[in-house]
Amino acid sequence: MEYVYAALMLHKLEKEVNEANVSSVVKATGAEVNEAQVKALVASLADVNIEDAIKAAPVAVAAAAPAGDAPAAGGDDKKEKKAEPPSEKQEEAAMEGLSSLFG
Repeated sequence: MEYVYAALMLHKLEKEVNEANVSSVVKATGAEVNEAQVKALVASLADVNIEDAIKAAPVAVAAAAPAGDAPAAGGDDKKEKKAEPPSEKQEEAAMEGLSSLFG
């Protein structure tokens, strides 16, 4: 999992996702680097547009908590729309996506 996080961090920082960079990030965390896993990750990401993959990934919807008693950005005292909890179908879809990560 740390290899995927390293690749995401490199992508976020607009650095090239290659074996040397992924290894450096993992080493910086203090974890032991498995070169075979690094090579496999970099090879599997070679044809992947990471930005599109992030956008397409199912995400569990978290209910947004209101920011205290502060008025809305426009200064209106309009009633804020409360976030509804995710439906069962949304939760199932999110869990299916999550389970695909682990096998």
